[in-house]
Amino acid sequence: MIYYSKKLDNTKVIVRNMELSDAQIIADAEVAQGWINATPDKYIMRVEHQAQGKSVALVAEYGSDVAGYINVYTNPDGGAFAGRGFPEIVDFGVLEKYRNRGIGTVLMNTAEQIAASFSDTVCLGVGLHSGYGAAQRMYIKRGYIPDGSGVWYNDSVCKPYSNCCNDDGLILYLSKKLR
Repeated sequence: MIYYSKKLDNTKVIVRNMELSDAQIIADAEVAQGWINATPDKYIMRVEHQAQGKSVALVAEYGSDVAGYINVYTNPDGGAFAGRGFPEIVDFGVLEKYRNRGIGTVLMNTAEQIAASFSDTVCLGVGLHSGYGAAQRMYIKRGYIPDGSGVWYNDSVCKPYSNCCNDDGLILYLSKKLR
């Protein structure tokens, strides 16, 4: 299914459902940009979750190339918003060579439109180390606010003064009213 089709910088951008063949393309592109541990497994799982009705997995094509991805889980089973009926945006990325062209905005707009068909609120978790700096700024600019549960580490609330590691498991949950 195509959710969006328009020109950005005179190049056609399409947002469509992720397909199994996209998994290897994305993983190879991530390895090429230095993410040496990238594999297609995560994206294969996203396509499977979509087939099971748990999520909507999307990719953005810039011209004829896969340039980014985003997923909307309609009823997340973990995290700060589990069981509350709020869709969660998960695993959002634009490949480095396609950044700063508006593709991330198109993906977020599309994901928020999908989320709005399920709830008036959407949520997401963002990592806290500097590698997530651009995402942190973007979410705040888009109106996302912290949920108030504090930081989470490896899928649990990080208790005050407890030890944790500033890795990809350390996140802050945010939400946004859509209507």
